[in-house]
Amino acid sequence: MSTKITTKGQVTIPKGVRDLLGLEPGMEVRFRYNEKREIVVERVDGIRPPSRFEKLIGHAGPGMTTDEVMRLTRGDDWPS
Repeated sequence: MSTKITTKGQVTIPKGVRDLLGLEPGMEVRFRYNEKREIVVERVDGIRPPSRFEKLIGHAGPGMTTDEVMRLTRGDDWPS
């Protein structure tokens, strides 16, 4: 992913990055170096939107108990 710098020194943050960080018009971002001297873009408000995996937590329902799994895998009537 790349972008060009304008004559005013401005760049457009690609849509994928804006979506990942949850950026909206008017929000402030910070550019900084990390310990590997890579440039990091982060929201100034410090909020980190949930990852795509965090968004899935709780969507599978409560699931089976350990005893129910044991009965199912053993194929017998496991005592309760």
